[in-house]
Amino acid sequence: MEKTPEFDLVKITGMTEWRVADDQREEPEDCLAMAVAAARECLERSRYNADQVDVVISCSITRTMEDRNFQFEPSFAFRIAQEVGAAAAVHFDVSNACAGVMTGVYLLDRMIRSGIVRTGLVVSGEHITPIAFTAAREMENSRDSQFASLSVGDAAVAVLVDRATDEADVIHEVEMMTCSEYSHLCLGMPSESTGDLAMYTNNKEMHAQDRLSLWPSFQRNKLAEAGRKFADEDYDFIVQHQVGSRFVEYMNQMGEKILEASMPESLSLLDKFANTASTSHCLVLHQALAENRIPKGSKVLLVPAASGIVTGFLSATISSLKV
Repeated sequence: MEKTPEFDLVKITGMTEWRVADDQREEPEDCLAMAVAAARECLERSRYNADQVDVVISCSITRTMEDRNFQFEPSFAFRIAQEVGAAAAVHFDVSNACAGVMTGVYLLDRMIRSGIVRTGLVVSGEHITPIAFTAAREMENSRDSQFASLSVGDAAVAVLVDRATDEADVIHEVEMMTCSEYSHLCLGMPSESTGDLAMYTNNKEMHAQDRLSLWPSFQRNKLAEAGRKFADEDYDFIVQHQVGSRFVEYMNQMGEKILEASMPESLSLLDKFANTASTSHCLVLHQALAENRIPKGSKVLLVPAASGIVTGFLSATISSLKV
């Protein structure tokens, strides 16, 4: 920061390391390049060739190239499909803030269940750290509305989904909701001072009790519709959106209160990767699998939290998925 801060960012967020893409080198690590690299690696580890992918869904918040200008046409999904060899696939972009990848999986899940497609690739390349550099140049204290921008890191993920053949590897359910009355609490836009990429967040209101209670209330009600309770779901792990260590702690506490059950073991990568926007849940899952922290047959709960405000839940049993 240009002005020495009076706060301890590590203590507040739990983040000690960030990953920053290099968009200045000869082959820039821009959003598209990162997304294509993730998609290629995902396909290499799958049992499918690129020409067997029926749909490609791009879900990143940031869609910038080396000039940092946003690109909307042609769609990122089109360009990713072309780059990886899935030219015949249906392709479209989805924009839903940090719930982007979860939204892509939600849509793909419904498309597969309805028989429209057999396989699909959900991809996101987030080069979102420019908002952190804008905040570092412009903000003065922790009460500044750009404070949350300091906690973001760059990452790309890709996940391939196909029709489940048994209960050993299956998405049990994925449900999402939006409470648009909170949409003004977090806005991405050009900086009010310089025109650079920026994000303005009302952190106090974003982390108020009514905001934090959205997810557990939503999941409780959804389970109740089917005559079920959270405690009976037997989740082994939970992954909250990687906003910060305090946020994750508060979310789990609110979950225990409203769902009237103990939370499963919480998985997090905040200390190493910070908040990687729409890629955060898959990044945590990938790292936990790489470290053999998720035993075969584990049931995992992913909880999105995004500007909009978007929340929901995805539950899946994982057995053969490996890194």
